[in-house]
Amino acid sequence: MAIFFQSCPFECLYCHNPETIRMCVGCGKCVETCPVQALTMGENHKVVWDEKKCVQCDTCIKTCPNLSSPKIRWMTTDDLLEEIKKLRIFIRGITVSGGECTQHRDFLVELFTKVKELNLTCLIDSNGSYDFSQDSELMAVCDGVMLDVKAADPVFHLQLTRSRHELVFKNLDYLLDAGKLEEVRTVILPTYPDENEKTVREVSRRIQGKCRYKLLRYRPFGVRTEGLDFCSQIITSEDEAERLKQIALLEGSDSVII
Repeated sequence: MAIFFQSCPFECLYCHNPETIRMCVGCGKCVETCPVQALTMGENHKVVWDEKKCVQCDTCIKTCPNLSSPKIRWMTTDDLLEEIKKLRIFIRGITVSGGECTQHRDFLVELFTKVKELNLTCLIDSNGSYDFSQDSELMAVCDGVMLDVKAADPVFHLQLTRSRHELVFKNLDYLLDAGKLEEVRTVILPTYPDENEKTVREVSRRIQGKCRYKLLRYRPFGVRTEGLDFCSQIITSEDEAERLKQIALLEGSDSVII
């Protein structure tokens, strides 16, 4: 079961769901443009979303100037636990994602502790912006982390995400040593083959076959205009993905998935 959290400290130019980057600031512009009046202004300038009225036209997301979405649900860990219990017979565990789920660290610790009592596993999907090595409490209730590595080159990483990359690689090494690295993933871009290769080589040399490595072919769907100008409006080719897979295998990865 995948659970998506709102807000992220990265602003990746190729993000295909950029409406998860920031929390809603209650400006009300989406309320004005909603064609079915599924959005209203509530108390304390908070936008209220009526899921039953919503027709999923995404006008609110296209209108929002803040890289956020009003279509969110505020829940306690007990609220979420009830949703998980409905699917318990069908699932092995949960994966929390985002945005960047570690923005809600205290919630995760509380949720994972309760989910463990259901004998389900708890995985974190993260961009590596949170220092896992400094949080033994979270690691104790987490079964593994699926880590996104955007770029090995520090300048390119900064251009791509508007954030530095040192902590990402610190997390990669720590999680690998701790036996908590479920998988590493890298989005491969169609217009930056040299940067793709740098990243694939660096990651493969570090993991040395100790976890699987996923190479995700970039797709432009949902990417904002600024990102399309930087990345591309075309999909990464199968040939480029296969080229990088062979490089990863040569550098020591033995489980590479495109």
